[in-house]
Amino acid sequence: MKRDLLLPTVLIAFASVVSAQNDKSITIHQEIDLNASPQKVYEALLDSKQFTDFSGRSAQINREVGGAFSVFQGHIVGRNVELVPNQRIVQAWRVADWPEGAWSIARFDLRPIGTGTHVVFDHIGFPEGLRDHLAQGWDENYWALLKKYFH
Repeated sequence: MKRDLLLPTVLIAFASVVSAQNDKSITIHQEIDLNASPQKVYEALLDSKQFTDFSGRSAQINREVGGAFSVFQGHIVGRNVELVPNQRIVQAWRVADWPEGAWSIARFDLRPIGTGTHVVFDHIGFPEGLRDHLAQGWDENYWALLKKYFH
């Protein structure tokens, strides 16, 4: 698996290319309100123990820019491309069984609203034909579980 992880500089270049795709590209855009501060949401997404607690499946997350992560018992792997504490997480992200070299970008923008957080989430650059499946996966495996975790 390690040979399949890209170097951080390559990830940043990839993120720029994917971000520059035209408006016709396939994307997932979701906005979610969570009953927790941006700091708590940021921590839950980047702390191995908290991620394991809210998801119910093992997670190993290196919290550094360029650091690798493996969540949902290794089903999802990637690297952190950009980390702005309590504000933004950008990850090169892939499902373990995607074709070798297939990567996408997941971006979590965390905005305070009252005592909670408004998450603006964008997922781009994933293999064609997976949009509906991935969108459902984000709803079921991230947002619903985080809402329950922070309730």
